[in-house]
Amino acid sequence: MRSPVWLVLVAVLAACSTPQETKPQVEVLQKIPHDTTAFTQGLELVDGVLYEGTGLEGESTMRALDPATGEVRQKVDLPQELFGEGITVVDDTIWQITWRNGVAIERDRKTFDEVRRVSYDGEGWGLCRDQSRLVMSDGSAKLTFRDPKSFAETGSVQVTRDGTPLTQLNELECVGGEVWANVWKTDEIVRIDPADGKVTNTYDLSSLKPQGDVDVLNGIAHVPGTDEFLVTGKNWPTIFRVRFH
Repeated sequence: MRSPVWLVLVAVLAACSTPQETKPQVEVLQKIPHDTTAFTQGLELVDGVLYEGTGLEGESTMRALDPATGEVRQKVDLPQELFGEGITVVDDTIWQITWRNGVAIERDRKTFDEVRRVSYDGEGWGLCRDQSRLVMSDGSAKLTFRDPKSFAETGSVQVTRDGTPLTQLNELECVGGEVWANVWKTDEIVRIDPADGKVTNTYDLSSLKPQGDVDVLNGIAHVPGTDEFLVTGKNWPTIFRVRFH
């Protein structure tokens, strides 16, 4: 007759050897066509229009897309020497930053015409609007806060994950007082508390990456009024409407 201790041990080993079902971190709800010539740097959905900023010298653009079909409804080219980066809507205007040009362009939201240019120090990567301020990344572990009207710096916070600075923060999306960020050269999106810079969750989107010659995951747009997001990558053929778990 087996002892109670032996029976307990057998039960524990059996439980450990049984595959545990894990729910995917990202649930795909819809696939939308995406222009593969778009080197996506910024993505934001406002009032039924999906705004997209693209990069590369001589190829950078500001675009307005149909979020249901991915069709490019409106587009303007940046000057040849500018490398476009993140974007964000502020009322009737759109801010579009540049990589190493040190220039932020304020555009009329309807026409995409330039309203003015503002200079800043360092590199520009991602940009989003967090209520009464802008949040900007520069490729480091720092998020910089800026005034949405003047673009002047008003503060900053260092982002950490498990106590370690997290660098390569790229495209940003501000949602409900939190900042979501692509991590360059990875398939990760992180969720950040801007009050202390701590990463509160990390999501693996490697399952979405297309086959073939495509660049990295980049582009996060919250779908207003839902818990859903639109995500894509540089030169990807698809925009994914997803829900995170």
